[in-house]
Amino acid sequence: MSRYDTNPFAEEEVNPFADPSVRKGSGGGSFNSSNPGSISRLSPLPPEPYDRGATIDVPLDSAKDIKEKEKELKAKEAELKRREQELKRREEALARSGVVIEEKNWPPFFPIIHNDISNDIPIHLQTIMYVGFTSLIAGLVICLTWNVMAVTVAWIKGEGPTIWFLAIIYFLTGVPGGYYLWYRPLYGACRTDSALKFGSFFLVYVFHILFCVLAAIAPPFIFKGKSLAGVLPALDLFSYNYVLGILYFVGFAFFCCESLVSIWVIQQVYMYFRGSGKAAEMKREATRRTMSAL
Repeated sequence: MSRYDTNPFAEEEVNPFADPSVRKGSGGGSFNSSNPGSISRLSPLPPEPYDRGATIDVPLDSAKDIKEKEKELKAKEAELKRREQELKRREEALARSGVVIEEKNWPPFFPIIHNDISNDIPIHLQTIMYVGFTSLIAGLVICLTWNVMAVTVAWIKGEGPTIWFLAIIYFLTGVPGGYYLWYRPLYGACRTDSALKFGSFFLVYVFHILFCVLAAIAPPFIFKGKSLAGVLPALDLFSYNYVLGILYFVGFAFFCCESLVSIWVIQQVYMYFRGSGKAAEMKREATRRTMSAL
């Protein structure tokens, strides 16, 4: 047997796709029954119509859409720049006219006023402003609040409702009045170094000091009954009611402290006012206005 002969015991490979009329021959080819002398090979399977792993490119935007979007973005950018320049121009115009834009920032939990001493006031006047603000908030507000409490207890003890209504009026007019009538002029004077604003502050602050001194004394011929927690009502109440007498004595101490702090503030402001030459400037300004009015 030749070594090229096929193995008669090997299993015959059957191709299910082949033509049933074609039979496999011994040499690895195929035997055609209609033509026994011819040998043919199996044709390969046809390729798949597409590659399943290939990606399909889907165009997102056309060149025209991209250009339109770029045009819109440029238009929006130009509009923002125009608004920014317009806002800057208005701020510069307000600054030249002397109008200052103030943002409410105090108290921090519920801003109702603008108070930024560290940024608005020159450093050599900040101490005066801090003490002046203390005089307004920790002084006048505490004094009048304690006065309402003491007078309320006196009303409950039988002193009558009139003194309580007067104490409420003192509080409602004193606190906003102090802020707008003398604190804001002092703030503006120290901020802009204006002689006229210093003059307005002095005019009103003198009445503030006078009120604090009179409230500490609380003479009955000026203030109705015991509507202010001063020393005279405290002595009268202490003779028959120790609790009310102590409450009124504490109010007297508050008004005394407020009077002393207020005197220090007006003294320091006046020293700066005279030393910086603002007094002469205010006289010249008053003379100029008088002449222009004539």
